Amino acid sequence: MMELLPNEIVIAPRVQSSLSVDDLLNSNWDKASAVAITQLWSGQKASASRHAVAQICWSAAALHVRFIGQQNEPLVVNPNPVTDRKTLGLWDRDVCEIFIAPDSANPQRYFEFEAAPTGEWVDLGIVITPAGRETEWDYASGMQTHAIVEPNRIVIGMKIPWSDQILEPTVGDEWPVNLFRCIGPDEATRYLAWRPTRTPEPNFHVPGAFGWLKFV
Repeated sequence: MMELLPNEIVIAPRVQSSLSVDDLLNSNWDKASAVAITQLWSGQKASASRHAVAQICWSAAALHVRFIGQQNEPLVVNPNPVTDRKTLGLWDRDVCEIFIAPDSANPQRYFEFEAAPTGEWVDLGIVITPAGRETEWDYASGMQTHAIVEPNRIVIGMKIPWSDQILEPTVGDEWPVNLFRCIGPDEATRYLAWRPTRTPEPNFHVPGAFGWLKFV
């Protein structure tokens, strides 16, 4: 049974070998504690049938992320998915997301990664400025994704390689992070967050609401 952590921190253990993105049932995942995604962005409780957990580990090659979500309703996905390039607007359908800021002194600069049950993905560089949000649409992380769709659950994985913009951490580093799930067609109930942003309208882009990702 997964150990669920409090909603302030995600513990990411280091694994000795890089995991293939489709190796979502590898025993290394048993070493990673889980955090629960059970609330709407507003802080209200989400339907229990939409809850998910997220786990993170890391290797010398990449950051590895796994989401496991209950799926008791039809998927909201693209019937003709494109997986050889990023899919802008993916956030309008079913998707799991992680936002990470690799410079803890500058949480206003972070990266957004999304993966859908179809294998579609998107990666973006974000900066929050006094004038608003600036998006690096052409950011290319080299991320990979994989999904397992079962009758009552989905498992979604991401592999995000270290790069000049996201350097490999060292043990003890802590980065601002948040984790999200979008599920279903209803705008009022589809946006779930590990750390609710509590904005008047759905909005995940609130660095002040981020928790911490601790590398161990």
